[in-house]
Amino acid sequence: MNKIFEKGGKLYWLHSTVDAFETFLNVPDTVSLKGTHVKDSIDLKRIVIIALISTIPAALFGMWNVGYQHSIAIGADPAFWSDFFYGLLKVLPLYIVSYAVGLFIEFASAQIRGEEVNEGYLMTGFIIPLIVPVTTPLWMLAIAVAFAVIFGKEVFGGTGMNIWNPALLTRAFLFFSYPSAMSGDKVWVAGAPDGFSGATPLAEAAANGADSVSFMDMFLGTVSGSVGETSALAILLGAIILIWTNVASWKIMLSSVLGALCVGGLAQLGGLTDIPCYYHLVMGGFAFGAVFMATDPVTAAQTEGGKWIYGFLIGAICVIVRLFNPGYAEGMMLAILLGNTFAPLIDHCVVSAHISRKAKKIA
Repeated sequence: MNKIFEKGGKLYWLHSTVDAFETFLNVPDTVSLKGTHVKDSIDLKRIVIIALISTIPAALFGMWNVGYQHSIAIGADPAFWSDFFYGLLKVLPLYIVSYAVGLFIEFASAQIRGEEVNEGYLMTGFIIPLIVPVTTPLWMLAIAVAFAVIFGKEVFGGTGMNIWNPALLTRAFLFFSYPSAMSGDKVWVAGAPDGFSGATPLAEAAANGADSVSFMDMFLGTVSGSVGETSALAILLGAIILIWTNVASWKIMLSSVLGALCVGGLAQLGGLTDIPCYYHLVMGGFAFGAVFMATDPVTAAQTEGGKWIYGFLIGAICVIVRLFNPGYAEGMMLAILLGNTFAPLIDHCVVSAHISRKAKKIA
């Protein structure tokens, strides 16, 4: 770093910003002054990059699906590249707003605190456009991102200190502040003509039963919904990357699935719904949330036993909300935010139980 940006230099107050750009693609040349006990090539930058790569299949498919749904809405013959570029042009402004607003606040906060700018928001900013309707007004998104980053992250101390997932806080802010822009049949398809209904599979199933939706369409993703949440297949590819690189916990993913299947199966056996329990795994934002947001290492449970409880709780609550709250067909957003809230308590109980068992063995 240039000396004028170092301590004592004229532009030292900009050192956080300059350091962020210098280390964006380069590893800092600093080394440990004393012997280290743990040596590992995985750091925050590598974790964020791998996590971001894992979401690319869902993002690319989502862009194509935005164009595909538009073609269906206007009665045009779908064409792969024209649909993809149409979706790209619709989704790109969401990314520009997400990163512009979020990174501005991140840089400003780092400068005020005199700390380094961390890479955590690169993943958050990439996810936010994937979990909102493509028709979300940009000014609404800007306000929601600002709220989530300031009150959901920076007030707690920045990256690694937040207790709730910032991307989900963005969606929650939009849902409760501007519900008409986040629900209904009109918000999911870009450029839809007047009178066109683009109901999501969750809404269709709630209104007309399980026979009104196709499992294969939901698995492949050729249905309406948030940009990156429709294709369980693309999300599954991302899950394989995360598990193979050991960046995300497979225990949280699996336990979320088990929780959803358990509650969904009991509800089906009890005659509360005709929706097969496995449908919940490919409907709405369940798959995306279980793979990319429930596994957030900052806001998830940290103990190995706690991960099973945390994931099962999320899957179960998601299906419970879907079954018993007709005003909100989805449920994954609230389930994960509740899971984030109780994650420290879950870890505390798991650790306390472990200590108690150890004490009894010693006695």
